[in-house]
Amino acid sequence: QVQLAESGGGLVQAGDSLRLSCAASGRTFSSYSMGWFRRSPGKEREFVADINRVGGSTSYTNSVKGRFTISRPKDTVVYLQMNSLKPEDTGRYYCAAAVGGIGYDVWGQGTQVTVAS
Repeated sequence: QVQLAESGGGLVQAGDSLRLSCAASGRTFSSYSMGWFRRSPGKEREFVADINRVGGSTSYTNSVKGRFTISRPKDTVVYLQMNSLKPEDTGRYYCAAAVGGIGYDVWGQGTQVTVAS
């Protein structure tokens, strides 16, 4: 089955940038959406951004519009460029894929992003 692995998280200062990477392995398709979600203690998992195909349509939660950019240079690779990071962006970021074509059904283990004020 498809497996996802995230990387690129770290401890940064407010205003800094990070680029998160997600790589898919196993059997994949060109038609599935991939996205990023985040979670911090005391909060439910929050949608951040997604992209439906290579060079396809993107969507972002309002709080990251203008600061984050999702890209998908290959079917099996998705990036999240995070600029002008704020302390409220702190959380564990998860990559997800809608392999079944309905909802996000494959998840990575996450990568921690901590933004100091």
